[in-house]
Amino acid sequence: MGTVTIGVSIAVPEPHGSLLQERRAGFGDAAAHGIPTHVTLLPPTEVDGALLPAIETHLAEVAAAGRPFPMRLSGTGTFRPLSPVVYVRVAEGAEACTWLQKQVRDASGPVARELQFPYHPHVTVAHGIDDAAMDRAFEELADYEAEWPCTGFALYEQGADGVWRKLREFAFGATVVPPQASAPAEHGTLH
Repeated sequence: MGTVTIGVSIAVPEPHGSLLQERRAGFGDAAAHGIPTHVTLLPPTEVDGALLPAIETHLAEVAAAGRPFPMRLSGTGTFRPLSPVVYVRVAEGAEACTWLQKQVRDASGPVARELQFPYHPHVTVAHGIDDAAMDRAFEELADYEAEWPCTGFALYEQGADGVWRKLREFAFGATVVPPQASAPAEHGTLH
């Protein structure tokens, strides 16, 4: 089957996902339409395609141990000058994301790996574009807000065309969403 590039992430639901993807494209990020809007749990990782069933089993086990939690995005941040990225901040749900990504990359599992940088949950809205456009992304989304109940995550594969496609979704084992996460999701807003 050969080597495939996979990633694991929490999708940013509609209407927030499309809005942020369109904004990312509008800032001049050519990769925007090939990358669904997300919070990364496992960055792009090359694996032997024959391992996919074992990876899916592992991710199902991680999801079964997980519990729904409130996710809230608020404002912007940047990794510059270390990395050319502007992102929307995960203001609530960061601890749960950190726990999940550790479980996904656990040394006992099929996708154990070290990270290039310390884990910092975020939603990328500009990557590798010119500084003026990065500044514009940082400023224009500074008041962005969105929230929703996070009930699972998904496995993605990057195609030869560079586009990331969902292979499978994994719902958390518990179906009870904490009260603060069960409020109707509000539309992402730009103030």
